[in-house]
Amino acid sequence: MRTLIVDDEPLAVERMQILCSRIPALQVVGTASDGAAALRLIEALTPDLVLLDMTMPEVDGLGVARALAGQAGRPAVVFVTAHDDFAVEAFDCDAVDYVLKPVAQERLERAVERAQARKSALVETPLVPEKPATEWIDEFWVPHRSELIRVAAADLERIDAERDYVRLHVGQRSYMMLHTIAGLEARLDPDCFIRLHRSTIVRKDRIAGLKHDGLGVWSVELADGSVQRIGRTYLARVKAMAGR
Repeated sequence: MRTLIVDDEPLAVERMQILCSRIPALQVVGTASDGAAALRLIEALTPDLVLLDMTMPEVDGLGVARALAGQAGRPAVVFVTAHDDFAVEAFDCDAVDYVLKPVAQERLERAVERAQARKSALVETPLVPEKPATEWIDEFWVPHRSELIRVAAADLERIDAERDYVRLHVGQRSYMMLHTIAGLEARLDPDCFIRLHRSTIVRKDRIAGLKHDGLGVWSVELADGSVQRIGRTYLARVKAMAGR
């Protein structure tokens, strides 16, 4: 894959060149130190893959990815960054992967495999009309140890706010992500999720029933047997869901 490396730190570019040289599937065709230069080189060199830093002066990595979105024949984008708090925005731009610095050789190799799989799928799949765009997010990429884990929105059972973070509950596991609960609420499908409290969102199909605790206090019982209190601000919406 013809590869362009984009990073404003010369040592980071040099390290990526070394890592890429150890992957037979890659051919580095150029480097850029800012987003504007990256867009010019992408047009001139038509790379298959862009290894893209997130934070750069003027046009940042997200700006580059958004400029490429919707273009025919656009390269696969793998974000390579020291920051784990842009993952949601990155995958909104149809990024193939999101690799955290310092980059391990095997982690980069996995990202390249994903980019190759994406390229093969585009080549082998006949052209079909695109699905209508949806404003609701359908997946999250959350930091876990030294990489990012994909969490499908359909698998979420509950979201709890913890200061500047949210905790995503999936079965017996949970993941922390830097995001506000209000921001997530605005991007989750309201047909599937409902906010119960200023610090809690649940998936509607996980609600087993409503419970009146007296003095105007209500709670929901979830499928796992746990009970979540409903805040007064959100009570009318929850009752409407239940036809009350």
